Amino acid sequence: MSFGSESTTDQVLQDVDLRDQWVLITGASAGLGQETARTVVAHGANVVLGVRDLDKGERALAAARTAARRTGATIELRAVDLASLASVRAFTDAVARDHDRLDVIIANAGVMTTPEGRTVDGFETQFGTNHLGHFVLVNRLRPLLAGGPARIVNLSSAGHRFSDVVLDDVNFEKTPYDPWLAYGRSKSANILFAVELDRRGRAVGQRACAVHPGTIMTELGRHMTEETLAALPPARAGQEMVWKSIPQGAATSVWAAFVADADAIGGRYCEDCGVAALNTDPENRSGVYAYALNPDTARALWSRSEELVEESFPN
Repeated sequence: MSFGSESTTDQVLQDVDLRDQWVLITGASAGLGQETARTVVAHGANVVLGVRDLDKGERALAAARTAARRTGATIELRAVDLASLASVRAFTDAVARDHDRLDVIIANAGVMTTPEGRTVDGFETQFGTNHLGHFVLVNRLRPLLAGGPARIVNLSSAGHRFSDVVLDDVNFEKTPYDPWLAYGRSKSANILFAVELDRRGRAVGQRACAVHPGTIMTELGRHMTEETLAALPPARAGQEMVWKSIPQGAATSVWAAFVADADAIGGRYCEDCGVAALNTDPENRSGVYAYALNPDTARALWSRSEELVEESFPN
């Protein structure tokens, strides 16, 4: 069955049985993460849900709890703040203590166009949260994926077109801070991280990809102001902004995690429930820029990330 930009999570997972699978999802207290959790639980998957605010996360779980009563799935809600590496490490230690395997990790949480700031560990907020937090979280949990075929899905964005990664200036110490450039750097990092994850894991059945969910009205845009909207780099003249519903936006995540051919998506960037084509038009929102798939940059980003977080993750 083929899927596209208007497909929803339930359509993608129609007749898919996820019983006995363990799925970890970050950012599950709102928007795409909340919908991703609901739909995989509705199809029988057990979930570990990482959220920054446990009370908010519990309120967001009403639909998933209802689905779990019907399917018998297990739901675990755990606190994690991706802007604090101590929090990420405590979270991963607890998950590893209580579980001997995971089948899928969906790195969904993120921030966008934040004011200039720093994480707890002193990193620029968007790069530190969107990339470095997940870099540590995913790598520390990769041993739990070692038992069989497994997938890692990194949420990226068409915003990767705003900038490649700049490895010698991750904190904007050499250039003036720009919220869109910072977002672009972090979203390119999400793709490049998937490229290197897939290279390191494919021989043992751990496949990774990045996905662009589309343009959706969620809490991700809570930091946007009239000023940042006015500074948004333009799309090609005449290209309309196409808005998706939340179930449509989360569809590519579940498609990549459970339905798509592993060899087709491994190390790739996906959108609209398909593998995206290369984009050479700076004013076109669709497709993926070649720099975000560059294997040499992906390896360099991995090494730089290990230096920044002061933790190494061998093959």
